Amino acid sequence: MTPPSAIAARLRAAGCVFAEDEARLLTSAARTPDELAAMVERRVRGLPLEHILGWAEFYGLRVQVDPGVFVPRRRTEFLVSQALAVCRPGAIVVDLCCGSGAVGAALSSATPTIELYATDIDSAAVECARRNLSALGGRVFEGDLLDALPAALRGRVDVLVANAPYVPTGAIERMPPEARLHEARLALDGGADGLDVQRRVAAAAPAWLAPGGYLLVETSQAQAAHTMAVFAQNGLTPKVVHSDDLDGTVVIGTGG
Repeated sequence: MTPPSAIAARLRAAGCVFAEDEARLLTSAARTPDELAAMVERRVRGLPLEHILGWAEFYGLRVQVDPGVFVPRRRTEFLVSQALAVCRPGAIVVDLCCGSGAVGAALSSATPTIELYATDIDSAAVECARRNLSALGGRVFEGDLLDALPAALRGRVDVLVANAPYVPTGAIERMPPEARLHEARLALDGGADGLDVQRRVAAAAPAWLAPGGYLLVETSQAQAAHTMAVFAQNGLTPKVVHSDDLDGTVVIGTGG
């Protein structure tokens, strides 16, 4: 096997900020020298580390992440913590735009008694999420936002969590190549101002939330005031919370 120090040097030269950590992870994952060489070559070419390893660390869990599926970001752990703060035992919880199912997996692992549902419009993400959530009792549906859910859930959802795409279309070209080139565009593109999907979620949410239920959406600090306005326009009482440590921003809307 090539020593980790040599791998780290090559990764560093390719622009990997955490080269030593990545070298250690790749060396641990590889079963043969040839497999290690292939994995390093893929990383040097810009593939996300998580797609190469097949998993991402998220909220203390190892979440499977398939090629092309959105890689859960550390900032989204703040969305999880905010959802857990309002998530009572036995709650009906929905993870919209679930991607790999990382948010739902974290919520279910922390509060095993919840009744978890998840949706995504991307079939590759749905397949990945089903593997991550099936052992936790989560049910994953393929389709467009809330329309994918069983109709019997209307008016009964206690906590609705959405890490919906919120990157403005024009900003996608400025994203790191590993995201821009290797994650599904529909998991990134939030329309001209980044709020298109958030608007649709906020408009549909009140019909699905139980009385006093919560909608939690990850957004950016720059967009938070606009997201709050969208929530208010749809009858939700909004507030914004932010974590400096995680650089995470969440807007929380409470239903009537």
